[in-house]
Amino acid sequence: MSSNLKKKGGLGRGLGALLENASTDITTRNPDGNAVGSISMLPISSIEANPFNPRTHFEEEALKELSASISIHGIIQPLTVRKLGRDNYQLISGERRFRASQLAGLTEVPAYIRIANDQSMLEMALVENIQREDLNAIEVALSYQRLIDECELTQEQMSQKIAKSRSSITNHLRLLKLPAIIQLGVRDGHISMGHARALVSAGDEGLQLDLYQKVIDNQLSVRELESMIREGNTAGKVDSSNDKKQTKGKLDSSQETFCHFLSDKISTKVEIKKSSTGTGKISIHFDSDVDLNRIIEILNK
Repeated sequence: MSSNLKKKGGLGRGLGALLENASTDITTRNPDGNAVGSISMLPISSIEANPFNPRTHFEEEALKELSASISIHGIIQPLTVRKLGRDNYQLISGERRFRASQLAGLTEVPAYIRIANDQSMLEMALVENIQREDLNAIEVALSYQRLIDECELTQEQMSQKIAKSRSSITNHLRLLKLPAIIQLGVRDGHISMGHARALVSAGDEGLQLDLYQKVIDNQLSVRELESMIREGNTAGKVDSSNDKKQTKGKLDSSQETFCHFLSDKISTKVEIKKSSTGTGKISIHFDSDVDLNRIIEILNK
């Protein structure tokens, strides 16, 4: 079986590691005559969709374009399926190609055949899709959360499996704290992940929703939104008629840059507040003891 595994150059590193793991339930014999671990042509009617697929939204136009390409060139990257029973398979990854193949009217498709239990299948599907599919930021965040909740992986273990930094994982997970309307806005492309990250640190839900609507109505850039949030943090706390005091308490460009740098470095909200006399404080937000220990670990490096 090792020779077959070495041939799978198109597989993501995370999935490859799973398939080579002795604890993953993979066999080499198949009663249908298809070799498990190699590529076989399977009837498309014998394959059912993957209930664990993290992708929940498929662009119709993109599917049509892929379908047209498949009609001409065929499927270049095989699907990955698991064996359910005789002549019965379930997708592990490749649902976009599977749907496009159905649109193209194909009767059979190339596929890697695996035998895996539901737990292994969930992890394989999540890791594979995170690495190889163009998921939006919310779908990626939900996939990370499922790996934590259902596969009992730590952020460090995820980082190793999917070759993503812990800060990237943390930044995605923080998006799930946003109101559902804003999460849908990210999913549907109304705002970018940069906008969403800024909104996470904006304040309570009411303020987040108000700023989100301003971004939509005025097509604000991420920098403009961040500037609006900074100004909003001091509004009402400083006498607006006293411009001199407001100027003295405002951060200069280098201080603002440092604030953003530190926030990105430790993947959490950082505030620097100055008084009119130049004194002030730096506040670092954390959500739990685990989050605090994570921040301490980063700052101690």
